[in-house]
Amino acid sequence: MAVPKCKVSKSRRDSRAANWKIKAPDLVECPNCHELIKSHRACPVCGYYDKEKVVEIKAKKND
Repeated sequence: MAVPKCKVSKSRRDSRAANWKIKAPDLVECPNCHELIKSHRACPVCGYYDKEKVVEIKAKKND
């Protein structure tokens, strides 16, 4: 069984949890419609990926 040789202080123990940070997603500009999107994904606005139309986007209903 693993037993610590010395006491771990509260500061040292609690500093391990300090490295869990929330990071904003990295966004890039769509080369077709210039919207900000996540990289390496088809654009949800225009449906293009790597200068090719890969997703057909349905028009939204305006009531």
